[in-house]
Amino acid sequence: MARSRLTPERENELYTAVLDLLGEVGYEGLTMDAVAARTRSSKATLYRQWGSKAELVVRALRNDKPVHLDEVDTGSLRGDFHAVLRRSDDCQMEKNSALLRGLSHAVHTNPDLLQALRALLIEPEMTGLQKLLQRAVDRGEVRPDNPALSYVTHMMIGAFAARELVEERPVDREFLIDYAEAVVFPALGV
Repeated sequence: MARSRLTPERENELYTAVLDLLGEVGYEGLTMDAVAARTRSSKATLYRQWGSKAELVVRALRNDKPVHLDEVDTGSLRGDFHAVLRRSDDCQMEKNSALLRGLSHAVHTNPDLLQALRALLIEPEMTGLQKLLQRAVDRGEVRPDNPALSYVTHMMIGAFAARELVEERPVDREFLIDYAEAVVFPALGV
């Protein structure tokens, strides 16, 4: 699908509007008509650019990420984790966590949303994390046969989910740094 003719500024404006609407009405309540009205666009333009509501929503989430894991290489696993977290904003993290919690419910009745989340957000993040972890293995920081390597993604997702459920508090940088130091690094033998 050809995606052109929008300036990066206009694209960011559209993505911001999509995330704002998503926060206000949830995935089920978000319509292309509402996005078109909010952004002074035509539905035809939105469909031509993104093809579906699911793709537009997930690309908006992807665009809103402050850092891509595969772009971080400080020379150590601990340094990489800390660099990623330093680039994150607590308020934005809280907002994105709330949006993802809402989307986690919507994927059960919207297979196109699940497919878009996997293809455009989850897989790239897992690939980036795997590269980050492979560099740690290559440097000798983590044993290549460490069974925890296969579960780092699960550990991090668990941290996001559990903080809200257990403590009724949003995830923030301080919590994630403490979590990595207490759980992830020891599991990896770092």
